[in-house]
Amino acid sequence: MAHQFTTSYLEDSLAIFRQYKTMGERAMEQVTDDQLFAALDEEMNSIAIVVKHMAGNMRSRWTDFLTTDGEKPDRNRDSEFETPPANRAALMQIWEDGWRLVFQALEPLSDADLGRTVTIRGEPHSVMQAIHRQVAHYACHCGQIVLLAKHFAHTHWTSLTIPRAHRA
Repeated sequence: MAHQFTTSYLEDSLAIFRQYKTMGERAMEQVTDDQLFAALDEEMNSIAIVVKHMAGNMRSRWTDFLTTDGEKPDRNRDSEFETPPANRAALMQIWEDGWRLVFQALEPLSDADLGRTVTIRGEPHSVMQAIHRQVAHYACHCGQIVLLAKHFAHTHWTSLTIPRAHRA
């Protein structure tokens, strides 16, 4: 993503969210369907499980963002780490659905909304704090997706940023 000078926290946050969404997608494109569902060991999550968790978090946090608690009573977080979607198409659908909720919640906001209070797990947060919290959360998980995809793609990996210099 080319850098664009702005002084808008919301514009910057939306750009960062879009950057992480694209990064995750570009990483997932580089692995086979089987690799999306593979875990390195029994304590690790597969890419598919990470995506399922992110989508569940996104649904909970961004649905009725300004008016309801960001931890919805019908969310079963533990189930997000079980039984991944059936295939790549289903996985990418929940990925898209989750990100659509992020953008639908944030795009209508203005800088005047940043100081408003929202709740997450019963705790008050400013809108700005809630956005910070989710940027950090999604950055962590997109990093996991990239790490796993790079591991699985191995020598076929195409860098998502500036490639390392190859030594002769």
